[in-house]
Amino acid sequence: MRADASGSLPIIYRDDSLIAIHKPAGLLVHRSALDRHETRFALQMLRDQIGQPVYPVHRLDKGTSGVLLFALEREIGRLLSGQFERGEVGKRYVAVVRGYPPESGEIDHPLARMADEHAGVTATAAAQPAQPAQTRYRRLATVELPHRVDRYPSSRYALVELEPLTGRWHQLRRHMKHISHPIIGDATHGKGRHNRLFQSLFGHPRLLLAATGMRLAHPLSGQTLRLQAGLAADFTEVIGRLGWGESLQAACARPLSRGQTFQDFAVEPPPSDRLA
Repeated sequence: MRADASGSLPIIYRDDSLIAIHKPAGLLVHRSALDRHETRFALQMLRDQIGQPVYPVHRLDKGTSGVLLFALEREIGRLLSGQFERGEVGKRYVAVVRGYPPESGEIDHPLARMADEHAGVTATAAAQPAQPAQTRYRRLATVELPHRVDRYPSSRYALVELEPLTGRWHQLRRHMKHISHPIIGDATHGKGRHNRLFQSLFGHPRLLLAATGMRLAHPLSGQTLRLQAGLAADFTEVIGRLGWGESLQAACARPLSRGQTFQDFAVEPPPSDRLA
């Protein structure tokens, strides 16, 4: 998924309070000290596209594509950010990883913060103890390719579904590395030889990680809001050529739970004067 010829970002949902886009891989959400050379950012592009301010309520890594949500009012942004901070937002990602991870599991591994002056994370804050971080995963499909990368004559890969229970910097990428199943295309936490194999086979150097679904309570009505984004064309091509199309469709058809309980629950509408 890319911005179209006019530079417009694909909008997957919009009302008077919120707007969600399908962020392309390779696009930063906003300015960052980590990528000082970048000049294009989703926040500024969307603001110019719709002609009004937008307020980010969560982040996607530069290399990750998929559902990215913004508020259209500052106070709405505060309410939404609270949902993310309290772990009340369900998020589904899909990724291609090295090796065959267990069929399912939960990774509970604290992660250190990283300094980012734009996000307000100073070097002092980054030096604090690691923060709790949890990710649930489910293996969807596997493949063995007849290509030698390490010491074995063939190489194994898997399609996985990831549901982060917390929202730490590069959480999914770092957690998959922690269990020795790094995400393909991850130049920072992955394996270069496997990344290069996929680039040579498919011609796409991108990170094979996408945010495909989000479930949250609308900050005004309290009604459940489900946001979905299909995979970008380059990611879809990889999935198809590996024979994983049906496995991916079945995974995306499953209802997405919300928050740390991974169960549906009723949401009380906020008081009428909450945004007065």
